[in-house]
Amino acid sequence: MRINLPNALTWMRIVMIPLFVGVYYFPSSWIDLSNPNKNLIATVLFTVAAVTDLLDGYLARKLNQTSAFGAFLDPVADKLMVAAALIVLVDLQRLDAIIAVIIIGREITISALREWMAQLGATKGVAVSFIGKIKTVSQMVAIPMLLYHDALGAFQPQRWGTFLILVAAVLTLWSMFYYLKMAMPTVLKQG
Repeated sequence: MRINLPNALTWMRIVMIPLFVGVYYFPSSWIDLSNPNKNLIATVLFTVAAVTDLLDGYLARKLNQTSAFGAFLDPVADKLMVAAALIVLVDLQRLDAIIAVIIIGREITISALREWMAQLGATKGVAVSFIGKIKTVSQMVAIPMLLYHDALGAFQPQRWGTFLILVAAVLTLWSMFYYLKMAMPTVLKQG
């Protein structure tokens, strides 16, 4: 496997996951950070990782460097990044566990469904929907706000992040039911 720029960005996103998680859990003897600094560093790392998600797909198409491995690795990196952030946010008591379970559970369910549909040669039945894209944008904006947490003047990132992650959770359920509905004819045929 030859590493190209889009795949390198995806690998970089995976490497950044333990870094932004570790900011909250590294022993203080390793790095002495106050909580606001931890929040800022974790937010920046997550945001940079999220931006590489936009870049790798764009560059893969623009540079004609799409690959089956990249198509596999990119969504895995996304799901790992989001799941890690949600777990950290639950641990920090900035997010209700039920929201994390809904979002992570949906990702596992839809990934399994896509894998099964791919084995049947019916991937068009579970192609990415517009609802799924809005859900992704909502959670990718919400998570940095929840990581940052602290007020910025009159702006309350925790309040807005909580609102957006609730929107993402509702869209998560909606998109999951959409995907299941789209796959149902194939499921019934195979049953």
